[in-house]
Amino acid sequence: MKQDKKIKVLNLYAGIGGNRKLWKNVEVTAIENDKEIAKIYQDFFPNDKVIVTDAHQYLLENYKEFDFIWSSPPCPTHSRVRKFLSKKKSKDGKEYIQNKPIFPDMKLYEEIIFLDNYFNGKWVVENVVSYYKPLIEPIRIGRHFFWSNFDIPKIKIKGGSHLSKIGEMAKHKGFDIKKIKTSNRKDTILRNCVNSELALHILKYSFKKLYIKQIKLDSNETGEKSKTFS
Repeated sequence: MKQDKKIKVLNLYAGIGGNRKLWKNVEVTAIENDKEIAKIYQDFFPNDKVIVTDAHQYLLENYKEFDFIWSSPPCPTHSRVRKFLSKKKSKDGKEYIQNKPIFPDMKLYEEIIFLDNYFNGKWVVENVVSYYKPLIEPIRIGRHFFWSNFDIPKIKIKGGSHLSKIGEMAKHKGFDIKKIKTSNRKDTILRNCVNSELALHILKYSFKKLYIKQIKLDSNETGEKSKTFS
């Protein structure tokens, strides 16, 4: 049987590929601006095209080439944790442990508006639950906000955010910690990984009939797994 054309995916701000891990029979171009992290991604996913460059600019210049776009812009400036720490008092109660207040990075909303108005394929933008009321209404799944141009069914998720040991975090995310060789903080890299089963759930619903048909052709998978993800 002749196999259908693969879905062309653009994976922006790819990190080490937490969201990518369970996608099958897709042609992925991954964009990551950190050379070390991009190298780790390439080691985990040798068949993907990995480009070290600015994801925001790459999106603007190349969006027409893809069927599906996933974007996970940097989240610290939107994070409730960062805002909380900017106001946290020290143990003696006299001084503040400061995270200097900074403007939220509006590239997040630039990409949502851009994709919604110019991109003809399916897209999803992911970020943390923000400390402010979102300017554009997302759906919330666990600790994540998602914006998209297709319906993402609500699903239950299970723990993982409580893990503090790097080895436990890597196992939970499904990565071999020995292969994550970097000068960056490994715990931060792992926390930035979107749960792979959640990402698979989202991709399936973006091209539900087409994607599941391709998966059956590729690996004879049938049905869907449990919709309780971490």
